[in-house]
Amino acid sequence: MPCYECKNGLWKFGENGKCQYSTKSQCEESNKDYYAEETYDDYPQAASDNAARALKWLDKNDNPNDCLTSVGFARANQLKNREKLSRKTIARMASFKRHQKHKDVPYEEGCGGIAWDCWGGDEGINWAIKKLEQIDKEKEIKNVFESYFDEVIKSLEDSK
Repeated sequence: MPCYECKNGLWKFGENGKCQYSTKSQCEESNKDYYAEETYDDYPQAASDNAARALKWLDKNDNPNDCLTSVGFARANQLKNREKLSRKTIARMASFKRHQKHKDVPYEEGCGGIAWDCWGGDEGINWAIKKLEQIDKEKEIKNVFESYFDEVIKSLEDSK
């Protein structure tokens, strides 16, 4: 549930939250537990460059075909600005692979290549797929170790 700007210029936490924060920063700070999840910014520079190139073209050409959703613009700007990405965002990038068949559509001829590059292009999508696997494998290993140590501690406590 991220912070959203209200029509009156204030900010709210979540779509149904109360419009009570003066700034987005204030909203995020007040709800920092939500934003505490681990984030990653080790994606390739090429992913940032792809997003920046596509955004520049869209800006220069007035986004002629309304090619991107607000999520696509947000992703492109995150990548361009080298922002940290959550696991959820990385999973969305990885799932963008389904659009790969449209990646070679020239910018001047449609939205396929533009959208692909805004989501990081080949480098960004491939990184996201591998990163998602790494994150999930690390979480699985951590859970196994935590479970093992919980059993050891319980066993020690029971033997007292």
